[in-house]
Amino acid sequence: MQIAKLALVVRDYEEAIDWFTRCLGFVLAQNVDSGGGKRWVVVEPPGARGAALLLARAASPQQEAAIGNQSGGRVFLFLETDDFDRDHANMVRQGVRFREAPRSEPYGKVAVFEDLYGNAWDLIGSPQ
Repeated sequence: MQIAKLALVVRDYEEAIDWFTRCLGFVLAQNVDSGGGKRWVVVEPPGARGAALLLARAASPQQEAAIGNQSGGRVFLFLETDDFDRDHANMVRQGVRFREAPRSEPYGKVAVFEDLYGNAWDLIGSPQ
């Protein structure tokens, strides 16, 4: 077994697709109309070998309240890269908000950033 997808509650499908494809370079893997205003929208890093994101538009006040705070403010998702400096620089050029400067940890180079809604992510590069 493997974890295949993680649901990320979003405000709007189109703005989320735009942000993840433009700012993180993800690809739109699936975009299927499910009827009633619902869609099955999956984005993932190019050449993904792990979990993808299912963009789930909030459908209730409780879900709307969770947008941008799905993990209570903790880092929620971990985006690994084989070239930290390249991807960090590209994300900065695309306007991604980093909460900190890159730092070195035993597990690699890391910096916390926010997605378009404020969820915290780690960008992680493999240790040299």
